[in-house]
Amino acid sequence: MKSNFFQKLTRGLGKTRHRLVSEIDLLVENKKGLQEEIWEKLEELLITADIGIPLTRSLLEDLRRWAKKNESEPDQLKGELKRSLIEALDGAGGDLVESPNPPTVVLVLGVNGTGKTTTIAKISRLLSTRGKSVILCAADTFRDAAIEQLGEWGKRIGLEVVAQDRGADPAAVAYDALARAKAKRTDYLFIDTAGRLHTKQNLMEELKKVKRVLGKEHPGAPHETLLVLDASIGQNNIVQARTFNEELDITGIVITKFDGTAKGGAVFPLFRELSIPIKYIGVGEETDDLERFYPEDFVEALFEEE
Repeated sequence: MKSNFFQKLTRGLGKTRHRLVSEIDLLVENKKGLQEEIWEKLEELLITADIGIPLTRSLLEDLRRWAKKNESEPDQLKGELKRSLIEALDGAGGDLVESPNPPTVVLVLGVNGTGKTTTIAKISRLLSTRGKSVILCAADTFRDAAIEQLGEWGKRIGLEVVAQDRGADPAAVAYDALARAKAKRTDYLFIDTAGRLHTKQNLMEELKKVKRVLGKEHPGAPHETLLVLDASIGQNNIVQARTFNEELDITGIVITKFDGTAKGGAVFPLFRELSIPIKYIGVGEETDDLERFYPEDFVEALFEEE
């Protein structure tokens, strides 16, 4: 029996599945042989499903070689594409690291509106269910209600939140939270950060300052630097991720809002372009609507028949 999360992911990928998988079924129906018109239409379907032009070309080259070698029929095309997409995400998953010298410090980045603060709470809840202790740090001291939002999540899932007043120095808040987590030998410290436009250099400098303070006070910190992205903006996420990665060395990506977007295919070019592990995906607003990213499960959900 499929998990509740898998079922939600399957529904969330419905528009992408319709644009790609359902159209492939129609494309090969009653066809004999993989004629050129099928390849041309498949190219169009992959691009409109947000797979991206470079990866689409690579996939088509592989599929053509497969077809030529195996003298394959059209009704086998979907299964081979599924295998190729799983292969395209090889190495994309992965769990959070855990420092042998607690706390494991996780710096969480992302522009406003991606669901960054909510994502922190959801990952923290997952860790708590595994018996890990977690402290949250409200270092987004610029956005209205950001401190209050993390505080409310802390109450909701029973976690301590270290915060100061709005406008406080984010690095100072992170310093205090780290001291608290070290004193309590907490397993994980999650640090929420500001998310103004990624094109603003002052934001990047502020985030670099937070990283420097953490590393000075706790060697190796931050042990994870996660970037939260919104699935609904598709391949535009590649630009965001590249910008943050160039400045701050992202170690993992979390993609939220797989709850109806037609741009689910953008996961594939994102990983192909940057080779940054995708550690979690989110499918909704509930506390259990976020799980670790498993490439095979993701592709399986994309091809699943509802």
